[in-house]
Amino acid sequence: MKDLPHSLPQPVFSRSFGTGPRQMLAVHCSLAHSGTWRGVAEALKGAVTITAFDMLSHGRSPDWDGQGDYQDRNTEAGLSLMPDAPVDLIGHSFGATVALRMALARPERVRSLILIEPVLFRVAVEDAPEVAHRTQEESKPFMEAFEAGDEALAARLFNRSWSSGAPRWPDLPEATRAAMTRAIHIVPACDASVYKDRAGVLQPGVLQGLELPVLLVRGAETQPVIAVVNDGLARRLPNARSEVIEGAGHMVSITHPSETAAAIQAFWARL
Repeated sequence: MKDLPHSLPQPVFSRSFGTGPRQMLAVHCSLAHSGTWRGVAEALKGAVTITAFDMLSHGRSPDWDGQGDYQDRNTEAGLSLMPDAPVDLIGHSFGATVALRMALARPERVRSLILIEPVLFRVAVEDAPEVAHRTQEESKPFMEAFEAGDEALAARLFNRSWSSGAPRWPDLPEATRAAMTRAIHIVPACDASVYKDRAGVLQPGVLQGLELPVLLVRGAETQPVIAVVNDGLARRLPNARSEVIEGAGHMVSITHPSETAAAIQAFWARL
């Protein structure tokens, strides 16, 4: 376990799982923490060492100070953890958008990129605007609760929308509910990145120039917008393949770690 250098605007907490020879760097989803990668690490059966960090306002990292762009700040944190030798990058949900930004910034240090349920909704805005609009409409109760100052209700509604296959809110430990409520303010702050593509990831030639191997993973029972995003990214990336995990929803890497690990191993075997 270690902190990042204090040259970062805000140091964040990181830890490692496994002792295998293959180095992975992992970014968790919103309202979670770095420990959610433990299941995938165990399912990879000694093949990897996964280094994972807590995004700002999550886990043991400090609360985001509201300065700069939230995606930028976590991308910087992730880049500071990248080793000089090639690494496999993996990210889930919003963490997948951070991992993609990291790969675009340092492609020479990335051996492969694994994006699990990336929430880069701008792809749907461009490719299937009706699906993107429906997703925004379905999030209105969450936004209304958040804007009314009821962060606990907002966290509960957000969890209900995206936690298919995971425990329901009343079944979660109080500490877990408190951690989700603590982090809920970052969700609206991510709209500029995920809906508007503030960083320009989808500008012509950006993804088309990322030639490293990419695996796009989603659950078969996830939100319809994720299928649109994964398919759209697969068309834009020159060396991408897609995998669908049967019986899984958005939280696939947490609820189905063995199946996720099997998809990763099959992907690596083809390289």
